[in-house]
Order: sequence, then structure tokens, then C-alpha cells
Amino acid sequence: MTEPSTEPGTERLRAALRRVLPADRILTDPDTIRRYCHDEAEWAPHGQPLAVVRPRTAEQAQTVVRFAIEHRVPVVPRGAGTGLSGGANAIEGGMVLVFDAMTAIREIDPAERLAVVEPGVVNEDLRTACAEHGLWYPPDPASSPWSTIGGNVATNAGGVCCVKYGVTRDYVLGMQIVDGRGELVRLGRRTAKGVAGYDLCGLLVGSEGTLGVLTELTVKLLPARAPERTIAGSFDSVVTAGAAVARVAEAGIVPSALELVDRHCLRAVDEWKNMGLAVDADVLLLGRSDEESPRQAEVIRDCFEAAGANWAAVSTDEYEAEALFQARRLAYPALERLGPVLTEDVCVPKGKVPEMLARIERAGIEHETHIANIAHAGDGNLHPLLITQPGDEAARVRAQAAFADILEAALDLGGTVTGEHGVGLLKAPGLRAELSEPALEMHRQVRKALDPFGILNPGKVFGQ
Repeated sequence: MTEPSTEPGTERLRAALRRVLPADRILTDPDTIRRYCHDEAEWAPHGQPLAVVRPRTAEQAQTVVRFAIEHRVPVVPRGAGTGLSGGANAIEGGMVLVFDAMTAIREIDPAERLAVVEPGVVNEDLRTACAEHGLWYPPDPASSPWSTIGGNVATNAGGVCCVKYGVTRDYVLGMQIVDGRGELVRLGRRTAKGVAGYDLCGLLVGSEGTLGVLTELTVKLLPARAPERTIAGSFDSVVTAGAAVARVAEAGIVPSALELVDRHCLRAVDEWKNMGLAVDADVLLLGRSDEESPRQAEVIRDCFEAAGANWAAVSTDEYEAEALFQARRLAYPALERLGPVLTEDVCVPKGKVPEMLARIERAGIEHETHIANIAHAGDGNLHPLLITQPGDEAARVRAQAAFADILEAALDLGGTVTGEHGVGLLKAPGLRAELSEPALEMHRQVRKALDPFGILNPGKVFGQ
């Protein structure tokens, strides 16, 4: 990261910004803004912004974008900074637009089963508020206790239950944005159905701040679910566990969750949180069923056993089952305590999960890189975690080579380079490998049409 700029031009821009926004909404102190300069993507580059702006209203966000257009200054929208691809990283001399002061849940409508929220609302806070009305907001990324709805929408986040209930895009009905011309625009609808015009609302989901700045979201809700049954199985290898995932798919079962967690992750969580996780196997598969009948849970258990599980059971201890899923959510921050962690996010067809896990193991061996594994295994979304030691430059180079090999393997197996974390900076080369040149050009033209001045998160998704 470069040192803060003290050029006269920078000071002039800051003074001009203070003339159009309240002073308490603008941060320029280098020590204060340092925490806003990057997300959680290891080794993704970032710059020093001229200012961090924390709007309280959509109109203040609009003022920032109009200022950016007038002065041709890049603007990077940011939620809680929990992203893992560098999509929220600051650009040198630009502005970071942070939504941690826009946290209102404006409406929960039980009759229409929808909620209207500001972008800074934390995912878990929305889910808790909905539960008070007997409703449920399904998207549940592992970062749900910290990540925000705006960031979730910007990356089209998934989560544990997306194997059955879908990802964020499936729940976004409408939005208010500031577009690349500085206009406040409403997209989408509040009705159960609607096909008037192009689906511009859907286009903005997953656009990582490159097509507009989100200032309000309207999301669909579902009725609260029945209690889930948890199925756990232990396996001697990730490949065998992958075979169990394939068997569940072949059986036509759609569990409400099917997660893979290896021993490295469980040990790291236990050492951090002292949860008393006694695990002898190399890999655990954690399934859940929210069907009223116990039959689905039993079939999942049978699939685990048929694939070669050391043991498999439908849990009768609710506390123990919840502890295992909590360990799954805490795996990334637990491993991050041990050293730099480069997180992958590939997704492959469910039937290819065993082969993909084998190739991940091979990449770790070939590049002498320690790789731990967690996965939304039920929908083929794998998150190998490449772990290095602080300050070990050679290990960093090897890890990045393994990272590239894993992307190549996912594409070779008919998959994608990102299932839910987004492209940001880290996956830009993978995106270019995945999409044809005509498809890439379509993306560029859409971006040019919606961001004609090139100020919305430039350099992200397609690279420099």
C-alpha cells in the first residue's frame, strides 16, 4: 500500500468534498481510514483513498457519485469488508463509500412476505427481525453474523442453505440505486410477479459495485421452517466424502444443507473456541433435512454409509449438531489466525465433486501448499483454504500457483471460477478463462452503458 497522498490536488478535492457533504460523513485521517482500504482477500492489491465517505441517506450517496463524476474520481462501494475477492479494495486516490451508517430495516410486510432494508443491515439482524414475524430470509453466507445485505447482493452471496433454497439473487425483488450518471433510480418490483422490461434488478445483483451503488433493497421472505434434522458422517478422505455427496444427488435428495469440513478446520476452531469437538476422522459431512418426515434424513445417512463412511448417524443431540455447524461457520476466521489464508470458491457439477476434491489434493501436493477444505458440498461449491506462514514469500508464490491450478481444474470439469464470492481482483484472470471473448465484450458494453464515466469500482471484475 502506498503512503497517503499530500499533493495539493488531493487537498483541493477533499475541500471540495466537504463543501457538498457534512464534515462528519467524511474520513481522511490515514489511521482511521486504514481499516476501510481492503476486504479479506489475501494478497489482493489496494490503494490509499483520498477519503472514506459514510452516507446516512441515499441522497448523500448520490452526492458522492455526482462528485466522483464531476472530478473523475473512482468510487468503491463497501459493506462490512468481509469479501474474499478484493472487490471492495480501495483504489489509489479514489473514494470508498461505506454503508455502515445506513442500517435501518424500514419495513417487514408479513402479508406480502417482503422486507425493505438499507444496504448496511447485517444479514443475521435481518433474519432475527424476520423470525419475530414468523418469516425467514434464506440466504445465509458463513459471514452472516457480520456481512451486510448490500454486500451480499453485490456479490450474489450464497450460504449453507442455498443447496435447497437458492442464492441472494433468488430473493431480491427490487432496489434503489445511484446509477453511473448520478441518478437515483428504482428497479424491480414489490409484487409476486412482474415482467415489465428487462430484469435490470437481476443484472445489478452480483455486479460488485461496477454498475450502480445500492441504497435500498427489497427482498422476498419465506415462512419460518420446521426444525431441521442433522445427519453427520465421518470419512477417511475428502474424495470418499465427495463420493457421498454424489450419491445424495443421485438419490434425488435435496437436503436443506450439505457441508464438508475437514479435520484441519475443526481442529483450528476447537483450539480457538475450545468447543470440545472430538473428531477422529479426516473429514466430516454435515447434512440437514427440514422435511417433516424423518425419511429424507435416513436416506442421506444411508448414502453416507454406502459411499464408505466410517460412521453415519442422524443426530439426536441438538446442541452437538448445532456446535458442528457453528464450527463450519467459524472455520475461515479460525484458520486465518494461523497465518495468511488464500480462499478459493470454485463450483463444479455435483457429480464431479469427488474428482475436484482429488485435484485440489493434487494441487496441494504438487505446490507444497497446506490446503484445508470446507465446502457447500451439496451444490458443488468448494472452498479450499490455502494456508501459508506469515512472511514466507516462497510459500505465497506456491500457494498462488496452486490457486491457479484449482481454477483450471474447475473449468476443466465444467465448473466456474466463483460460486458466490465474486470476481473482484483475484478471479479476473479466471473470468477471462471462463468466458468467451464475445461474452466478455457483452459484459464490457453493459458496463460502459451503465457507467459511462468509468468511476464505479474501476479495475474490478475485468481487471485493469
